[in-house]
Amino acid sequence: MKKNIFGYIIPLLLTIIFSGCFNSGGNIIKEIHIGLHNNNQLKIQIDVLTDEPVDAYAEYWTGNDSTNTMRSTTVKNATQHSLVLCNISPKTNYAYRIITIDNGVKKVSKTYTFKSHDLPLWLQEQFKAINTFPKLIPQQFKDGLILLNKNYAPGTAFLVDYKGQLRWYHTVDGMAYKVVHYTKDKTILALLGTNDDPTSYGRQILEVNLLGDTILNLKKGQGDFTQIIHHEILKNDKGQLVTLSVDKKIMDLSSVGGSKQDTVNSDGIIVFDSHAKKIWKWSVFDAVDPLKDPNILKTKKDWTHANSLNYDTDGNYLISFFNTGQIWKVDSKTGKVIWKFGKGGTVAMPAECDFTQAHAVHINQDGNLMFFDNGVKKQQSGVFAMKLNEAKQTSTIDFHIQLPKEVFNGRMGSAYMINDTSLLVCCSKRHILVLADKKGILLWTMEMAMPSYRAEFVRIDQLAPYLKP
Repeated sequence: MKKNIFGYIIPLLLTIIFSGCFNSGGNIIKEIHIGLHNNNQLKIQIDVLTDEPVDAYAEYWTGNDSTNTMRSTTVKNATQHSLVLCNISPKTNYAYRIITIDNGVKKVSKTYTFKSHDLPLWLQEQFKAINTFPKLIPQQFKDGLILLNKNYAPGTAFLVDYKGQLRWYHTVDGMAYKVVHYTKDKTILALLGTNDDPTSYGRQILEVNLLGDTILNLKKGQGDFTQIIHHEILKNDKGQLVTLSVDKKIMDLSSVGGSKQDTVNSDGIIVFDSHAKKIWKWSVFDAVDPLKDPNILKTKKDWTHANSLNYDTDGNYLISFFNTGQIWKVDSKTGKVIWKFGKGGTVAMPAECDFTQAHAVHINQDGNLMFFDNGVKKQQSGVFAMKLNEAKQTSTIDFHIQLPKEVFNGRMGSAYMINDTSLLVCCSKRHILVLADKKGILLWTMEMAMPSYRAEFVRIDQLAPYLKP
């Protein structure tokens, strides 16, 4: 470990170069230091000191193939440049050169080399992929990455390719990644909690970019962030944070055999700005009276158990409840419940749509309501995509797949379309991901060393320029 020219500590991969770098047209670069960025084995940081303020970036490539170059971040109009290289593979030989631009004049350094380290033992052999039908795996899936999380401390968020190779990770000490979400800003937005917090429940919101730098870090107790949040963390179009929260109500349940000062635990939606100021709040208690539930004395400790939140195409909320087996659409401005889908709901369902408990509710690329069916009643999980007619309050099945009973997943889980014919399914409790077609045929599977709350697929265009296939 050695302190570099910018005053912080990084492990060195190469000897620091003090002799300068001779470019065409003159000696601009004085020093180059190279090490790990944020102590991450898949990110390399090159610190460059120049004689005068210039723009600078690094071009780098594996082995001797300089025709397939990648590019670092760019630091503009500075003499101290911290350039971060992503898309690094373990135990691989790399070459790089520094590009400086001064008043439109581009200068290229000579070529240097380094070899990346192996991954730490605790990150090795975390994922094992099996290509059952390799010729049927869509190219979109091969090009993209899968976002996963380890939900016990030290928590880790992972981006993994279809071969089971770890392509990106970010670790937090002392906390667990309870829920992770990839944003349109090319950041990882996460809910963190302690090992003592229940699965998918947390008390800290962390956002990092693909360089591993912290964008946002809010903790319970700051501003209006006073309630435990759980199961979901999203951004809206205004960049505000949208969360599911634990909502408690003290009420008189003596009329049904409870006490006069009883507590009912339910759920709500809270929207925060980036400073933890509350912008909007909604509660299940705003829509339903617990006294109308004949089983409230049995269910009061976790009455509804909301487990996912997303948006309809009109910007209103979709929220799924594990304990009631329903999906609701809620007006994002008024809080009015527009419809309820599921057993006892307002939307008529075909008899074949016999789901019990749902996770990862969302509108898929075809505009249909899609969700993972835990299938608790029949002990067989699956996926539904439903066409809803909101005006008529009716629905039809677009497609339904049933997973093999061997991967029955009674809690957590997700399912998202990859293209028109295939979907990625996460069976969290079974520590397994599957790529299936719409007939339910498994094209690919991946075993995980840990349970992930869900698995989000991130397309190649959402990763550029930081990560490539």
